[in-house]
Amino acid sequence: MIFFRKYNKHHSSSQQHNHNIHQKLIGSELMANIAEIQSIFGDTPDLIVRNFVLKQTQRQAALIYLSGITDSQTIFNHVLKPLLFENGKDNSETDLKVSLGHIKETNTWQQIESAILNGECVLFVDKRTEALIYDTALFPKRSIEESPIESSLYGAHVGFTETVGDNVALIRNQIHNRELKIKEITVGERGKSKLSIMYLADVANQEVLKELEERIQRIDVDSVINAGALAEFIEDNPYSPFPQLLLTERPDFAASEILQGRIVTVVDRSPSVIISPATFDSFFKTIDDYSTRWMVATFLRLLRYFGFFIAIFLPAIYIAVISFHVDIIPLKLLLSLGESRERIPFPPYIEAFIMEITLEMLREAGIRLPAKIGQTVGIVGGIVIGQAAVEAGIVSNIMVIVVALTAIASFIIPNYEMGSAIRIVRFPMMIIASFFGFVGITVGLMILLAHFITLESLGTPYGSPIAPLRFQDWKDVFIRLPQWSIEKRPLSARAIQMKKANSNRPEGEKK
Repeated sequence: MIFFRKYNKHHSSSQQHNHNIHQKLIGSELMANIAEIQSIFGDTPDLIVRNFVLKQTQRQAALIYLSGITDSQTIFNHVLKPLLFENGKDNSETDLKVSLGHIKETNTWQQIESAILNGECVLFVDKRTEALIYDTALFPKRSIEESPIESSLYGAHVGFTETVGDNVALIRNQIHNRELKIKEITVGERGKSKLSIMYLADVANQEVLKELEERIQRIDVDSVINAGALAEFIEDNPYSPFPQLLLTERPDFAASEILQGRIVTVVDRSPSVIISPATFDSFFKTIDDYSTRWMVATFLRLLRYFGFFIAIFLPAIYIAVISFHVDIIPLKLLLSLGESRERIPFPPYIEAFIMEITLEMLREAGIRLPAKIGQTVGIVGGIVIGQAAVEAGIVSNIMVIVVALTAIASFIIPNYEMGSAIRIVRFPMMIIASFFGFVGITVGLMILLAHFITLESLGTPYGSPIAPLRFQDWKDVFIRLPQWSIEKRPLSARAIQMKKANSNRPEGEKK
């Protein structure tokens, strides 16, 4: 108890000390300012303090920055070189010109600390009570590459990176329009994350935008590491297994959703962006759907919805049929099932759980291991374990087939988060089927549908355009009609300007 009191007292005094430092103004003595900086950034070996004399005023100055996140070439060529070797128009201290576009002036320690941590360099001049901040940030980053989890057949082979500026530029490259607006918000107390909210000002709903901003501004946390962490803070129902905000690593897909009237949130240090509001059908669409012929895209989309039901209900149906409803199985198939299960010592639900848990472990192992090893583990492990389990009499041949079909069905879901939700929901369905058979599956389906109806995404019904029914949007839900026939934006996007295309399709000369 005494320890906690001491800790809380120390923690409170530390917060008070930081608060006092942030409220203090810088002094006019250069050495005192350098000492203050060194006390703020104690035990920081990459803090560089460069002392020199200004050429034009002959005053002592110090340039301070963090070496790992600044551009040393920019600092030397565009900051130090002009200050050391060039004269200004006069010898006044208001004429400290450098060849950089972004220059700020401040007199508070809070802004100076924030600037240094953001990769900028700060210039202190003796006898001057303001510091100059130069934009010299250069954080380590990787090159722009294709997304490893959202492959593309016909779309652009470009994915987002971990730099917010690059990601904003990639979206701007898709939408060359002055109505594309950006609002910047900073989140986090210790590790500040820069967010950029992108939308079309004449299309996006301002109420949805305001709701999104308010939820983000209410976040009180040390740091937001990535887009998935931010989505967890702002989603409507955090206890639902189903994602209510759409994450993507594809700039072309993000741009297409902005054109639909939705809002994209770009998170610094994250290769994913958040699309909101999202509906259930959003997780079954890909950008390739709009790059192929509409009949092919419709077939693939229907296949995904069919895979959704197979992935959730097939193991449960197997358990229900074997445990309660054997009489609905044709005689020849029943004899084959009986022969397959005659050596199995476990009831169907135990057999199903063994195989499903084994499948999930193999899948997770394949993801976490390096790519080449992961593929080998997934394929060889599945074949070897499945065959060995059948020969040992632990599971039946039909159970291996059911598990394989379930896995394939879950793999065709294009969104990873929705696929993960399906994996979770599958197990409660198996449990309820083992107790009540088809009656339990029916009740589980009704609970699932009721849950979809009650869910919302930033105030937008999650089940739209099915619940509530909006037939206008059905042109691009289960089927994908020709693009020239889809004249309006979806109602689920809550856009204020609905028209997006003209149905007058140009045709060739008829003979």
